[in-house]
Amino acid sequence: MNLLLLEEADFIAADRVVLTDRRFTHMQEIHRVAVGDSLRVGRLGGLMGEARVLRLEGHEAELSVSFEREPPAKLPLTLVLALPRPKMLRRVFQTVATMGVPKLILVNSYRVEKSFWQTPFLEPEAIREQLILGLEQTRDTILPEVIIEKRFKPFVEDRLPAIAHGTLGLVGHPGPFPPCPRGLDQPVTLAIGPEGGWIPYEIDLLGKAGLAPVQLGERILRVETAVTALLARLF
Repeated sequence: MNLLLLEEADFIAADRVVLTDRRFTHMQEIHRVAVGDSLRVGRLGGLMGEARVLRLEGHEAELSVSFEREPPAKLPLTLVLALPRPKMLRRVFQTVATMGVPKLILVNSYRVEKSFWQTPFLEPEAIREQLILGLEQTRDTILPEVIIEKRFKPFVEDRLPAIAHGTLGLVGHPGPFPPCPRGLDQPVTLAIGPEGGWIPYEIDLLGKAGLAPVQLGERILRVETAVTALLARLF
């Protein structure tokens, strides 16, 4: 935890918070704070700043807080991602938040197993928990927007063209396609498929929506690795 994220329920005054949950435990066991110590803090959805420990007793800590810095800028990106397997999904949520993706759209695909959509990791609170872990890692306060689209064809035909309009539309896909571009400073709509890639029909529909296939080479990557590699290369 590189940033102590604070929520509205933590505040007992405009410049005071009391913590009693895992953040309090982390302060004690990892940071080993004492009264008078300072910590980096951020207000979820708002500014970042500093906190000073005023009181440590029992199972709670009281801190004085001040906020003066904007969080880091997000990437100019909309990420369209075929739903990965549940075990990987949690890590992907953290990665997306850590790397500064502002919008993630989870979609269906022919190679996405139907059982994946039943995972409890898609519950709003479960998604939020993983995104917060990513924000704490990277020192950010703004939660990414997560949208779930269970029907691939209606989404790609009816909504994706408007999302991709005015952006560089790309599809990460292995094959004889142009290499993924590097170091962009323009808005991008990027679609990444499931393990095994999109099927030809899906590539065709994505192309009609304005997204062109690009590749990272001959190696086939896991979804979580492909997300990191593509974002690092693009931006």
